[in-house]
Amino acid sequence: MFDNSRNDILVRLKNVGVTLGGKTVLEDISFDIPAGRILTLIGPNGAGKTTLLKVILGVLSPDKGAVERKAGLKTGYVPQKTNLSRAMPVTVRRFLCLDRNYGDDELAGALNLTGLPPEFLDKSVHPLSGGETQRVMLARTLLKHPDLLILDEPAQGLDPVGEERFYALLDSLNQTEKCAIVMVSHDLHIVMAGSHRVLCVNRHICCSGAPDEIVSLPEYGRLYGDRPALAVYRHHHDHRHLPDGSVEYVD
Repeated sequence: MFDNSRNDILVRLKNVGVTLGGKTVLEDISFDIPAGRILTLIGPNGAGKTTLLKVILGVLSPDKGAVERKAGLKTGYVPQKTNLSRAMPVTVRRFLCLDRNYGDDELAGALNLTGLPPEFLDKSVHPLSGGETQRVMLARTLLKHPDLLILDEPAQGLDPVGEERFYALLDSLNQTEKCAIVMVSHDLHIVMAGSHRVLCVNRHICCSGAPDEIVSLPEYGRLYGDRPALAVYRHHHDHRHLPDGSVEYVD
């Protein structure tokens, strides 16, 4: 039974374990996902991060432990990439309406949240840049008004400028739409600046905490070694990030 005394907890994992093909992929995973926070999963390839996302989403049931979700929780998922056949011409409007029809105002509103103009509705999805494609995929998820947004390597394949702009967009959505965000990322320098909490995963949780706390832990050092270029700092929100990546300072 979900503990309703903590209204800010969206998902709670208790001693979760997953075995696939006779191999232990996850073991003894326990943590909470609070509302309105950005949680980032980091770790080496094959550490079980994507499997953990599937458990949080509910598309994969754990073999051990339990996952509790707040009643009525709405989740949205943005995968690493979506491959659409070029033999089938699809406009952005059609792609956004694959599972249900939306009005143009709703579609334009979702695009606007990601920094894309309404003119994109009539564009084909195939010639879009990597950054534009990720924003369209994000817009499709935002149409569902999720309480929890889950992303698997959202900036994969983007250039450094595109990465920073996309992560700035996520930060903006977290502040303006108040949705919690859980994502997998290897972009440590950006993750450390923008996340409220970081979990180092390597089948189990090696360490967790605020970004500037975990980098001094020996468990983190064993995974990543010394990375002085990370320049970890606390992220004070005296500003907000706009969808185009620019910054607006607030009182």
